Parts: sequence; structure tokens; C-alpha cells
Amino acid sequence: MEKTLFEKIMTGEIPGQIEYEDDLCIALRDINPQAPIHLLIIPRKPIPRVGEASKEDQATLGHLLLTAGQIAKNLNLENGFRIVINNGEDGGETVPHLHVHLLGGRQLDWPPG
Repeated sequence: MEKTLFEKIMTGEIPGQIEYEDDLCIALRDINPQAPIHLLIIPRKPIPRVGEASKEDQATLGHLLLTAGQIAKNLNLENGFRIVINNGEDGGETVPHLHVHLLGGRQLDWPPG
């Protein structure tokens, strides 16, 4: 199976603006930001999408959300931020590797689109 875009960034095959990394995930700047702050928090394990995650992925999924919250705190997003996970084509998924969008730095509209 071919590596995803995110796997290629993690292995250094293609560049990415990595802002954070640990043993379970990385966080990088989105190349098409939808807010002044738009990071992607990506598990190192290639889970295609949240709808295909298994019980064994539970700790990783929790880690992604806790990491997003800590990054938001580090970026002084105390006025608020949004976390988005797209699932499938109709959900806006463009890369088949689970990732959490962290958006902030401005007033975010609702509904999101």
C-alpha cells in the first residue's frame, strides 16, 4: 500500500512545517489554512479515518484530542478554538489518514459549512 501524504511528511520524504511531535503523533501547519491558526494533529499510526478506528486505537484517539488541547493552550487560544475530524468524501476528507484539525485565532462561524 502506498504511503499517505502524512506518512511521507513524517519520514521526511516531503517537507512539512512540523510544529509538534511525540511518540504517537505530529502536528503540522495546514497548507491551505482556514483560520490564522490551522494545525493538523496526525497519529503516526496510519488509521484511514475515525470511522475505521478500532478499540485498540482508543488511547491514540484520546491522545490526539489531549494534544490538540495542549497545543491550543500553548498558542494562547484562550478565547476559543475548534477541533474538526473529517470522515469520508462527503465529510470533506481529502487524505485517507486520520487527522484532527485545530483552528483558531479568529471568531469561527457556525454552522461550519
